[in-house]
Amino acid sequence: MKRASDLYPTILPLRLEDAGFAVAGATLLEEISLAIPTGRRLIVMGANGAGKSLLLRLCHGLIEPTSGRRIWANGEARPQAQAMVFQRPVLLRRSVAANLAYPLRLRGMGRAACREMAGETLERFGLSALADRPARLLSGGEQQRLALARAWTMRPQILFLDEPTSALDPSATRTIEEMIETFGAEGITIVMSTHNLGQARRLADDVAFLHRGRLIEHGPADMFFEGPDAPEAHAFLAGDLIW
Repeated sequence: MKRASDLYPTILPLRLEDAGFAVAGATLLEEISLAIPTGRRLIVMGANGAGKSLLLRLCHGLIEPTSGRRIWANGEARPQAQAMVFQRPVLLRRSVAANLAYPLRLRGMGRAACREMAGETLERFGLSALADRPARLLSGGEQQRLALARAWTMRPQILFLDEPTSALDPSATRTIEEMIETFGAEGITIVMSTHNLGQARRLADDVAFLHRGRLIEHGPADMFFEGPDAPEAHAFLAGDLIW
């Protein structure tokens, strides 16, 4: 199965130009400008309430900026070329295998090809023994693996991950991180929020640091962890509370 980058013109880079989001008179994201190039792993960090999840939703198109602009390459978002996995996976009331096959059917793939692709995905990500189990009865780690595997079958150009390991134990977390590394190695651009500093150090090519809905630090991960410019980012790395 071809990747979205092989099927469609690239939708990257994604650019935000002074993008903001406000609701009921409250500004939750403000004047955010950044570019997300192809093939990078961008980790979005910040204290609770900084706006990490909102930023991912705005980038993905689940919410629209109320100020500024979101700009995809060639001017098209192309839903087929992007995917998002949430902190609490959204799974169908079907078996594990059916959760993989059903979205492929919606894409127009034939039944036999869907079954074959689902089988290959189950084997690749260690889910074969769970194929017939109801997806909503899986453990938290298994559900997240399934959600990531389902996103992978779509062959997105860019994948948004909203704190995908926040409720998982260390073993399950490492399994998810290995999947993310696999996706990155295959050329899928990753935009992921996390509050886990160790995880960010392991996975990030670039870091975007939010504070009170504003982007106050954005650049290569090694420079961020060696010494960010913003005092709020310094405090965050030191483990201090910032509000």
